[in-house]
Amino acid sequence: MDSLITSAALALARGDFFGALNRVALREDAPALALRGIAMAQLGDLERAKFLLRKAARKFGSKQPLSKARCLVAEMDIALALRDLDGSASQLESAQQLLRAHGDFINAAYAQHLQARLLLLFGKLDEAEALVNKIDTEHASPAFKSAHQLVVASIAIRQLDIGAARRALAHAQASAQLALIPSLFAEIHKAAQLLQTPAARLISASTNTLLKLDDVEALYKSNHIIVDACRFAFRHQKNLISLASRPILFNLLQALGKAWPQDVARDQLIKIAFHHKLVDETLRVRLRVEIGRLRAEIASLADVKATAQGFVLVPQINASVVVLEQPIAEKYSAIIAILADGEAWSSSALALVLGLSQRTVQRALEALATSGKVESFGKGQSRRWVAAPPPGVTTILLLPGPLPGS
Repeated sequence: MDSLITSAALALARGDFFGALNRVALREDAPALALRGIAMAQLGDLERAKFLLRKAARKFGSKQPLSKARCLVAEMDIALALRDLDGSASQLESAQQLLRAHGDFINAAYAQHLQARLLLLFGKLDEAEALVNKIDTEHASPAFKSAHQLVVASIAIRQLDIGAARRALAHAQASAQLALIPSLFAEIHKAAQLLQTPAARLISASTNTLLKLDDVEALYKSNHIIVDACRFAFRHQKNLISLASRPILFNLLQALGKAWPQDVARDQLIKIAFHHKLVDETLRVRLRVEIGRLRAEIASLADVKATAQGFVLVPQINASVVVLEQPIAEKYSAIIAILADGEAWSSSALALVLGLSQRTVQRALEALATSGKVESFGKGQSRRWVAAPPPGVTTILLLPGPLPGS
């Protein structure tokens, strides 16, 4: 490696992006292209950075597989930032194995770190946590340690383990103080803000109030029986009944939970469950069938008893019933929650993360665009979607993922 490449690499490691570019800006050899690509990525020109890294990888070619793999990992980091997720997982795994086989454990760990972030994006918390726990950060740079703790914090937040999230953010802050990279401080600040903003709405006979993530965690551990509209579940502490695949039953349960300890009239339940304005005998029979199914599903926590006017929820234990709802009422809340990360997403990446067809996501995006809640730029395959987060709330509980405690 020549002296200019060495000094440019050292400048990059210090966060001196302009200093690195000054040393290699006019060079077209593979190492210089790779360093220019990394510097441009740090400066925010991700499309230019991706072009330079691909060019560098081609120049390294099959004769220098290690350098080519490093370029691939850097490009995957950019792809993750651009939410260009097609094929990222398999390419990262291949690059990680090649780097490890050649003894480049630092960049192999970096590739693992990207894999964990990708899993986290897809809501695969257990797999992300298992992978993060395997990464050895003892001899890593302060910047890597800080980024690693940010992923640990993100996993803990999604698992509603807020104490662990705060500890991870404190470690991330301490490492960032050594790295002195402004973008790291911004990421830590953004993650810390999630803990300070309302995440859900608590509804009971006596209250209707916004809760922070700490409050939601405490509520899950309390003696309340919770109709959880954030995760479409019925729960009491660790006893959890998921109704995510039974929307009619959950709508009935949510209506009964909101009215508890009072009953709900039959005609009102029919309108809520079946969305019919006119009620006839057929729908009354159908309601009785669905109430029977609901009764069977939630039998371990509560019963549904008939009253003169309708039905009432009766807990099986000495506990009050509350309803936990999303802080914002929105049909396409999962898409809004993902777009709230501030990144530009393609419809194909959104479909991958949500497990939906691309056409379904496109229809939802078009509906949200009509109402002014999302915006797009670009055309065809390069079209990207963005949205500003709703003011004053965090959308963390709207994101897809396993149920806490499940």
